[in-house]
Amino acid sequence: LKNPRQYNPNRKISREKSLERRNVVFSQMEKNGYLTEEEKDSLQKLPLKINFTPESHSDGYATYFRSHLQKVMRDWVKNNPKPDGEYYDIFKDGLKIYVTIDSRIQKYAEEAVKEHMANLQSYFFAEQKNNKKAPFYDIDKEQIDGILERAKRNSDRYYRLKAAGVSKNEIDKIFNTKTDMSVFSWKGNIDTIMSPNDSIKYYKFFLRSGLVSIEPQTGYIKAWVGGIDNKHFSYDAVSQQKRQVGSTFKPFVYATAINQLSMSPCEELPNIRYTIPTGKYGLIQDWTPENSDNKYGGMLTIKEALAGSVNTISARLIDMVAPENVVRLAKAAGIETPIKPMPSIALGAVDLSLLEMTSAYSTFANKGLRVEPMIITRIEDKNGTVLKDFTPKTQEVLSEESAYVIIDLLKGVTNAGSGIRLRSNYTSAGKVATGFPYSFTNPIAGKTGTTQNQSDGWFMGMVPNLVTGVWTGGEDRATHFRGIIKGQGATMALPTWAIFMRKCYTDKSLNISKDDFERPENVTININCSGTSENTLNEIRGGDTDF
Repeated sequence: LKNPRQYNPNRKISREKSLERRNVVFSQMEKNGYLTEEEKDSLQKLPLKINFTPESHSDGYATYFRSHLQKVMRDWVKNNPKPDGEYYDIFKDGLKIYVTIDSRIQKYAEEAVKEHMANLQSYFFAEQKNNKKAPFYDIDKEQIDGILERAKRNSDRYYRLKAAGVSKNEIDKIFNTKTDMSVFSWKGNIDTIMSPNDSIKYYKFFLRSGLVSIEPQTGYIKAWVGGIDNKHFSYDAVSQQKRQVGSTFKPFVYATAINQLSMSPCEELPNIRYTIPTGKYGLIQDWTPENSDNKYGGMLTIKEALAGSVNTISARLIDMVAPENVVRLAKAAGIETPIKPMPSIALGAVDLSLLEMTSAYSTFANKGLRVEPMIITRIEDKNGTVLKDFTPKTQEVLSEESAYVIIDLLKGVTNAGSGIRLRSNYTSAGKVATGFPYSFTNPIAGKTGTTQNQSDGWFMGMVPNLVTGVWTGGEDRATHFRGIIKGQGATMALPTWAIFMRKCYTDKSLNISKDDFERPENVTININCSGTSENTLNEIRGGDTDF
């Protein structure tokens, strides 16, 4: 085959060349006696018809999940050989692997990510037209060059050339030479001509996103969306990536205070700057976090403080319970990444995976009982013999009462806090507010999160039988929206959750709960805060940034 890419009939820009090449082949067949001249002339007059339907690992649903599953299975077969001592071949031995993914929920999750991200990307593209350093902010030219050089060295093309012994100068020349390629766009792949270096810069403009959904009672992972397109963006935002979690970590601080001190959501604390002095917890200088809206004064209930993501209260609480106790609870709930027990974790200054966070939040929804996430329920050989049945590991993390109190606090976030846009019936000063199109009326516990410079947007949303986490951001932390309006978690991540859940609720066969979370018997902690007012929450809502 002569230059199969240049003459690829499936590429529009190559269609005419492909037709010419096909006719050359017919001429060669006639010349070598495989066709008569009459047959050649007849065949050359026929139009070029294409019936090209290849499948790859990047096609179909759950592509990121399937890649993760391959890694899990490769590890499993190493530790579970056949009776004869040979290893199973996960591709050829006919193994039947039963997974927890629900194809319907997976479909809705992928659709939700695509719908929101295509829309969000259009706003980001528009903003970058006036950004001289597009798509980056907050860094200089040297740092930008460093980002692009690292991306080049991490590319498959670079690895192939390096493995083939190509010199650095020749590699640089290849990366600066224009060639025809197919690149991603939200309107479909585009056949174009650009240099590999230009394509690296092109892809830096795209925001990424991930979604994972867990049934808290079983630990079954029901949906796993690791990115916006597995072929062009293969790095998995669910399990591989770890990003700063922002305010979504605050519930672990509040949970520690409630579980350890039996604090009521109605207990009031002063909304004033709070300083943890040098030396305490190993601090090398005083630590006094600012509120994102720079508003201070008065007393706030714990419920109001979490709903408004008030940093001064989070700082006070972590000092009351000590950072190491917060880390201990977070670890028990499912956070596996080591966390330094520093006060700044109260504001989410820690990098964690989306899977870890969603799993840990599931502990709250499951009455304080941690159920380890599962992706496989059973493995059989080609004859149907069960090789392994999987059961989840469980651990009690919180009392049922403490978990319920946290759920009640997190319901406040969606009823009158930073997650208010999930509701359409929210009123302010007697008027129906605009910009809240999702119309959910059922109980939802959730938390938004936004990190420094709007680099990461998070939303963790829970109903009784489904916990879903969403992350959105650029590949690099310097790729982000300029301002908080478009850059906050409530704008970047929450809409994906809302679109996803609306689709799930439309499918009645899924039985996704619209009920309230079950209240335990004999709740002794007061959760009915009659003094918590909507007006107070309006005053403190602002953004939900952490620094």
